[in-house]
Amino acid sequence: MTLRSNVRRPLAALWFLLMTMAGCDPSADGPLAPIRAAQGDWVVVNYWAEWCKPCIKEVPELNELNSRDDVTVLGVNFDGATGDALAQQLKKLGIDFATLPEDPAQALGTERPVVLPTTLVFHPDGQLIQTLVGPQTLDSLLEATVQRSAK
Repeated sequence: MTLRSNVRRPLAALWFLLMTMAGCDPSADGPLAPIRAAQGDWVVVNYWAEWCKPCIKEVPELNELNSRDDVTVLGVNFDGATGDALAQQLKKLGIDFATLPEDPAQALGTERPVVLPTTLVFHPDGQLIQTLVGPQTLDSLLEATVQRSAK
């Protein structure tokens, strides 16, 4: 890991946590703020739910992807859990990546997913480039992100 990610990721996670706990809108960008804050990295936004078995199965893959210096994974709890309920679900499922305080679909101009899991892939320039439906493996996630750059 680089010094940049060693400092930036924990600070960003702390900022999102504090804003969520305070019930604040983190910026004028609302739900897009975390996505814009990670600009320059690949951003993967994953919709998940506690009751979704394929979602649970892909959590280790998403955690591993998030450990990379060039990728930021952000979760969206499909059921809109917040506070203690969300914290309990994150712990139970072993989710290590940040979870957005609200669904960004409307702000992104996209439809709310009807199938879980659904994963949105954003290029480092901030453009949504792919929507992945169904459970993903680390290989499929890498192919949709960093390996795309190498081609």
